[in-house]
Amino acid sequence: MPNHNKNFSLKVLNWHDRHGRKDLPWQQTRDPYAIWLSEIMLQQTQVATVIPYYKNFLAHFPTLGALANAPLDEVLHHWTGLGYYARARNLYKAAQQIVREHSGQFPEEFDEVKALPGIGRSTAGAILAFAFDQRHPILDGNVKRVLTRYHAIEGWPGQRQIEQQLWELAENYTPQVRVAQYTQAVMDLGATVCLRGKNPACGRCPLAGTCKANVQGNPEDYPGSKPKKTLPVRTVNMLIIRNQDHEILLQKRPPAGIWGGLWSFPECPQDKRPDISGWGRKTFGLEIQVLESLPLIKHSFSHFHLHITPIAAQVVGQSPQIMEPTGAVWYNLRRPDARGFAAPVKRLLEQLRS
Repeated sequence: MPNHNKNFSLKVLNWHDRHGRKDLPWQQTRDPYAIWLSEIMLQQTQVATVIPYYKNFLAHFPTLGALANAPLDEVLHHWTGLGYYARARNLYKAAQQIVREHSGQFPEEFDEVKALPGIGRSTAGAILAFAFDQRHPILDGNVKRVLTRYHAIEGWPGQRQIEQQLWELAENYTPQVRVAQYTQAVMDLGATVCLRGKNPACGRCPLAGTCKANVQGNPEDYPGSKPKKTLPVRTVNMLIIRNQDHEILLQKRPPAGIWGGLWSFPECPQDKRPDISGWGRKTFGLEIQVLESLPLIKHSFSHFHLHITPIAAQVVGQSPQIMEPTGAVWYNLRRPDARGFAAPVKRLLEQLRS
């Protein structure tokens, strides 16, 4: 290893020995299942948010086999509120794949781990480093920020050429020994010191003296921003239909797409004057009386904004049994069961319950 590469990793490791985080729940295990779970939950989610979800999830699904054998509804229920639900669906599919193809044992070969749903190159490297101390470079958002500042690399790290350059640097800096500690250390450095935007704590950074961006005096200029696009707005009517037993009609969403596999309120067409009564009769065989429109709810995804108009309605007369092909159920607010909900739906249900 060239000497300056060794100095980089040594400085990061020495800093972590003195100042790094060592009491996070997933740092107390070498179980690849628990480490994998933490890595997936930590994607695009802050540590403080993840910790209670991580503990609760492991309490309900303590082993990979328990996760693979659980109903998907129950898995999504314990992910409710954490967002990016494709992560949970991929975690579930991957657990079943491991049971099917690897006899329930988490694989130790890099290519086999990377072949699992929802696991990319960096996540695979992190899992194998933490669980088995294998040497693989990682390149999550925190590490990208450290490296782009350290080398003053211009441009958005998502560009293929820049990302390839960062992978080469990550490979060069990953030491031959103490790989798990270094992997945690370099992520921690980005998460707690080399903070995003205008907030880097360069005075506490072990790399400050040789960091090009710090020497230049403009670390906040790195990494370069993703080219901005104006996000489109989608609008939807969600029907909150209550029957005489004060149950709420819920419908399961398709397995793919936004909120895939989660339970939600039925959505009716977004015409200027939608025939909701006719739609309810045709779709569910229900006679529906519309009561009122509730305040608009705005919810943003990475690629569009969603504007939800909740419409309160009630069933006229006795509500017949909902037919199976509609994927709908009557949900008892007083005795809620384990289902996965998107955050806006969960909030509306809690309002109805209270």
